[in-house]
Amino acid sequence: MGFRFIRVSKTFFSQQGETPALHDVDFSVKNYEFVCIVGPSGCGKSTLLKMAAGLESPTGGQIEFDGLPASSRRIMVFQEAGLFPWMSVLDNVAYGLDVHGVPKSISQAKANEFLSRVGLEDFSHHYPHQLSGGMRQRVAILRAFLVEPQILLLDEPFGALDSQSRLVMQEELLRIWKEFRTTVLYVTHDIEEAILLGDRIVVMSGRPGTVREIIPVELERPRPLADRQHPEVAELRLRIWKMLEAEVRRDLGISPAH
Repeated sequence: MGFRFIRVSKTFFSQQGETPALHDVDFSVKNYEFVCIVGPSGCGKSTLLKMAAGLESPTGGQIEFDGLPASSRRIMVFQEAGLFPWMSVLDNVAYGLDVHGVPKSISQAKANEFLSRVGLEDFSHHYPHQLSGGMRQRVAILRAFLVEPQILLLDEPFGALDSQSRLVMQEELLRIWKEFRTTVLYVTHDIEEAILLGDRIVVMSGRPGTVREIIPVELERPRPLADRQHPEVAELRLRIWKMLEAEVRRDLGISPAH
């Protein structure tokens, strides 16, 4: 299932006044495509995901899902794993099916199958506090894929991980995505991560966020995730950084480089 942001704008209202977050955002995500969004802090990347998930509403424009009303089969994964601490790993993974009325025996069997496929079967009866950060995030992503979403929305899911765990989780995510072929919209601050994961990269401007450029990634899959010095990766990284550098420096109060 693909979808499109059509001249989407978002303004937040408070007692302090109006805060424009997004302005005339216009781009599409095709069926089974993996699209990454990068941009300066505060440019509205997470707000875009929340609107696609139905958690926020645009104040201008609209979001179309294959020309039909928004589907309920949209799942959002946040930077924090969001697991229920009182539930075992197995019950956390099965939760999405449980709330959709799937019989317990079926949901648990399917959750067990998924855990086995990603090497977590030995941890099925552990609780979230007994897992590493990378394992908790893997469980959260697994829970999202188990309900077979048409659209998966990921908001910096690996942002809190160390660089080694992050690399492993990037590879794991691509492996699962390749198997299930879900449409993915992925927000990240990491330019290299966007290059190594995405089919296309949407580069946002500073607030109010708008689309500066949409860049196709021509790297063949499977990608050399450990090869950060690959010439195409280095070239794209520099190109995107040049678009973002001035605004990032401004936000940090640092003078432009000479």
